Amino acid sequence: MRKYLILTILIGLLTSCGEYQRVLKSTDYDYKLDYARRAFNEKKYVQASTILTDVITVFKGTEKAEESLYLLAMSHYENKDYASSGAYFRTYYSRYPKGKYTELARFHCGYGYYLDSPEPQLDQSGTLEAIKELQAFLDYFPKSDKVSVAQNAIFELQDKLTLKEFQNAQLYYNLGSYLGNNYEAAVIVAKNAIKDYPYSKYKEELEMLILKARYQEANQSVDEKKADRFRVVIDEYYSFINNYPDSPNREEADNIFKIASKYITD
Repeated sequence: MRKYLILTILIGLLTSCGEYQRVLKSTDYDYKLDYARRAFNEKKYVQASTILTDVITVFKGTEKAEESLYLLAMSHYENKDYASSGAYFRTYYSRYPKGKYTELARFHCGYGYYLDSPEPQLDQSGTLEAIKELQAFLDYFPKSDKVSVAQNAIFELQDKLTLKEFQNAQLYYNLGSYLGNNYEAAVIVAKNAIKDYPYSKYKEELEMLILKARYQEANQSVDEKKADRFRVVIDEYYSFINNYPDSPNREEADNIFKIASKYITD
């Protein structure tokens, strides 16, 4: 029984491979498209995309062009080649702004870039592209059943961008006074991140970093500047505890406040 099953599978594979080779050589493009559909449904995405790359050129301007282009984009998408799929999805929705698959093309274009978004420490141009495409999808199709998925993806991407900025601010903070006032740079980066992404889950950490940077800046200042700079520290402290009264960093913040208060005489 097992030998029969293995033989059946082998025959099926050989038959399938044989047909694929025939399709590659065929000049019957309707047959090619039909095979590409079947290959896609059978999750043979490389075969489908290879055939469709040839087909879309021939079918351009015909009624089959729209389906062929979308199917090619989806083949690359399902094969996790999001850069190629994104390029074809863009071509599709630019060529067919009110096409049969335009909503799905716009969604998958952005979501593919979301899935391909790099780690925070790397260049984030792909992340920005994903946000741009997903936001365009939301603008064009605000009532789509994929709205919540797109919104959540955007929030995740924005958090990734915020994390990158937090890491940059932390780097400046760690450099301290090395070759200049890096604490001020840490504050600027952190405040810009809060301004750009006010709802990020990293907002509390950014605000705490600002407080710590202001404290270090004041503590390392010359005597004549300490009072003014510690007043800034106290302002940052009140801002932080008002926003996060139950923060796990509350004890550290309170200690900073106690030290800063000693330098304020009025």
